[in-house]
Amino acid sequence: MTTALEAPAAPAVPARQVWRALYTHFRPHRAAVALGAVLALIGAASGLAQPLAAKALVDRLGHDEPIASILLALTALVVFGTAVEALGSYVLERTAESVVLAARRSLIGRLLRLRLPEVEKTQPGDLMSRITSDTTLLRAVTTQSVVSAATGGLSFVATLVLMGFMDPVLLGVTVGVIVLIGGAVSVLMPRIAAATRRSQEAVGRISTVLERAFGAFRTIKASGAEARETAVVDAAARDAWRHGVKSAKWQSLAGSSIGLAVQVSFLAVLGIGGARVASGATTISSLIAFLLFLFYLIEPISKLVEAATQFQVGSAAVSRILEAEALEVEEPDTGAAAGAGAAPDAGAAAPTDGGGPASVVFEDVSFRYRDDLPAVHRGVSFEVPGRGMTAFVGPSGAGKTTLFGLIERFYEATGGRVLVDGRDVREWPLAALRASIGYVEQDAPVLSGTLRENLTFAAPDAGEEEIRRVLVRARLDALVERLPEGLETVVGHRGSKLSGGERQRVAIARALLRRPRLLLLDEATSQLDAVNELALRDVVAEVARETTVLVVAHRLSTVTLADRIVVMEAGRVRAVGTHAELVEGDELYGELAATQFLATA
Repeated sequence: MTTALEAPAAPAVPARQVWRALYTHFRPHRAAVALGAVLALIGAASGLAQPLAAKALVDRLGHDEPIASILLALTALVVFGTAVEALGSYVLERTAESVVLAARRSLIGRLLRLRLPEVEKTQPGDLMSRITSDTTLLRAVTTQSVVSAATGGLSFVATLVLMGFMDPVLLGVTVGVIVLIGGAVSVLMPRIAAATRRSQEAVGRISTVLERAFGAFRTIKASGAEARETAVVDAAARDAWRHGVKSAKWQSLAGSSIGLAVQVSFLAVLGIGGARVASGATTISSLIAFLLFLFYLIEPISKLVEAATQFQVGSAAVSRILEAEALEVEEPDTGAAAGAGAAPDAGAAAPTDGGGPASVVFEDVSFRYRDDLPAVHRGVSFEVPGRGMTAFVGPSGAGKTTLFGLIERFYEATGGRVLVDGRDVREWPLAALRASIGYVEQDAPVLSGTLRENLTFAAPDAGEEEIRRVLVRARLDALVERLPEGLETVVGHRGSKLSGGERQRVAIARALLRRPRLLLLDEATSQLDAVNELALRDVVAEVARETTVLVVAHRLSTVTLADRIVVMEAGRVRAVGTHAELVEGDELYGELAATQFLATA
């Protein structure tokens, strides 16, 4: 089942790039992996000594010599080897968890700094699966598979050398069988990688569908769409299952080939070796030791096949992680003032260019979201002096909200300049620019957590007195008093326990608590009742006497308070003036004032 949520398959990442990425994850943990490898080699060496001890035991039995010392030595070898291998396994497992932790921290830090256009063209659920699911697959490939390949390879070579000393003819028979079956196994490895990658992509689609569903849970219920959404998730889950089963099938075939190789070798060695014993070419004790070495080959061959399989699985995960890391991110300290030591976290940074109200100038700005989409802005120019309120009005799609995105540098203008305090926003360090701005978005997002956490999200160091004053200004004090746990009340996923108007007031309070030099309000009072809208309108007017306020509004009561009004249409500035001037001088504004504004007032 194909849905709009399914992204086209990404091109395969070159093997060299995968190896380089794997080494990047492995490099900080070289010492721990080396320790695990040494312990594994010691355990393997103790295992190699066991067939030699068994040969000595058989020889002593043949000559009626005491065997107590040999039995004690053999027992000690088994216990010692087991203990050392257990310790090595723990070291590697602990290191593997450290690899996953480091990969997740790095990826989370990068994804939270993605440029907004990258986020808008990527499914959030798929990004989350890369952090949670794909990084988990790094556990084995960066530690266990490296050690398995090293210890398995050395043990394999050492065992073959010892078998060669025992009987070169039987060694040739064994190697011939292993090479024949090993060639068949190598064909399976690319199929394991392809199936694993498709399975991980399907897991990403599951996360995407669930993120969409929980983000619009009430809409789904109100639309009676539970069954349809369940079917979409089920299709993605079945897709993941199908590719997971396919990967498991190829891995099972690769794993079972080990036993097949050893069993076929055993039968060949038993037949040919028996004939050589009968002819006197070798001894029975040598044949027994050779057969023990043959069975000992199971472990190193298993490690080599396991390492190859884990690499194929891990390479699929690494490819998806590399794709996420290739997404363009914001550089928080870029700009002419980057050397001034701007903080990397804009939420905690302080303004760097003075504390007065900020001025804003657009100079012939053009912008489009993508090259294949029509222009949103076409030569937009206007000036907003420091202090006062400026309202932006116009039909839907005129480009009003996008103005705020350009000021915040969520997007880069494709032409012209956006100036804050006479300085191109591209020359500002992002942290300093955004620390000067308070932004209330159109949908007034509220984060999962407590009311206090939401209020102080942009000002984490705000004191109790500051919070109390902002609560009163935003008319949230009564709400806090009603809540059973006050500011510590959990507001639910996306503020689901608050009304639309309460969420807007929380968003406004959050912006005011930051004490911005420039306040951007995008339909900030659209969901408020008349009483609260009137009160907050007065608050905004009061704030406008202290700082610069830009408002996108459709309510006449808000627009008429503005010191200046910018009328936009089809991505252009049509007119600028006061309410009285524009009613008389601009036909579109007069029409909006007579219809849209009055209808919503």
